[in-house]
Amino acid sequence: MCTYSSVDGQLNDFHLVHYGAYALRGAGLIILEATAVEPQGRTTPQDSGLWSESQIEPLKRIADFIKSQGSVPGLQIAHGGRKASMAARFEGNHLIEESDGGWPSDVRAASDIPFDNHFAKPNALTVAQIKDLPRKFAEATKRADQAGIEVLEIHCAHGHLLHSFLSGNSNRRTDEYGGSLQNRLRFPLEVAKAVREAWPAHKSLWVRFSSTDYKSPDPMGRDEDGWDIYQAIEYSKELKKIGVDVIDCSSGGNLPHVKYPAVPMYQVQFSDAVKREVQIQTAAVGLILDGEDAEKILEENKADYILVGRSFLSSSQWAIAAGQQLGGVIRWPKQYSWAVNKTRLSNNAKTDIKTIP
Repeated sequence: MCTYSSVDGQLNDFHLVHYGAYALRGAGLIILEATAVEPQGRTTPQDSGLWSESQIEPLKRIADFIKSQGSVPGLQIAHGGRKASMAARFEGNHLIEESDGGWPSDVRAASDIPFDNHFAKPNALTVAQIKDLPRKFAEATKRADQAGIEVLEIHCAHGHLLHSFLSGNSNRRTDEYGGSLQNRLRFPLEVAKAVREAWPAHKSLWVRFSSTDYKSPDPMGRDEDGWDIYQAIEYSKELKKIGVDVIDCSSGGNLPHVKYPAVPMYQVQFSDAVKREVQIQTAAVGLILDGEDAEKILEENKADYILVGRSFLSSSQWAIAAGQQLGGVIRWPKQYSWAVNKTRLSNNAKTDIKTIP
């Protein structure tokens, strides 16, 4: 989740405290927010970036702290595409002009189709620009490795650049990068290949995509000229061949004014379908509210990883609460464990406690 708090793409004290709080409270994997591979790839001027060597050390500072607490640091690399040069979400849904630090005349996408009338009309990328972007993703990948990131995720969801190529709803190109499914997959696969080659073989590579654009009222319905779960499955098969380890199955974000079935665990059906059809590990995300729901998904083999976002914002102790709910072992930092142990003994609590050295 973007926090829109970077300056010139650099992470800072806010991010250390924000992500560090989750590391202190038991999150196993912490994936830092969408991080742009070039300045024009930011959705807002406050997005984080990894297009410069100067951005490595601030990221490393956070990765090191996450590791010190027994958690795994991950990072999502991204390009905002036609959703770039916008205001931070908490500042309203409007375009940022050049005079205020934006770049509305240099927004880039698969085709020159704006998301809606609040967004800039993007420039369709030239073939030369397309050919150069895998290099930028690869360079950001190498910087992430230098910073100590252990899990890397390529952002292909929510109407951002790579999603805009995947979907015929946003890709109207007539060259080798548009039209057929094979052509629409071409650029995102070129990016995935470049990233896999740049990312150490022993480190896990994930891809997050939207499983459907919700053009059909049925989440599992077909949208053959746009984007649906069946095309997403074919995409996953190609990603598996490249060496992608995990598919993070989200949905939507590419079309305005569509209806989402936003009920608890509404996206688990996508991770289940991809896992079964492709025989690849998947991550489930979206309104997974408590530990029992998460455990049920895993027990039913509908996903291999559980990703939680907004629920952690509501309670940074979500992982601890889930562990207590399930009667598991709770990881506490040594700075907290002495006090928690004392409280546990006085209350006759049954949950075991493990101290992080």
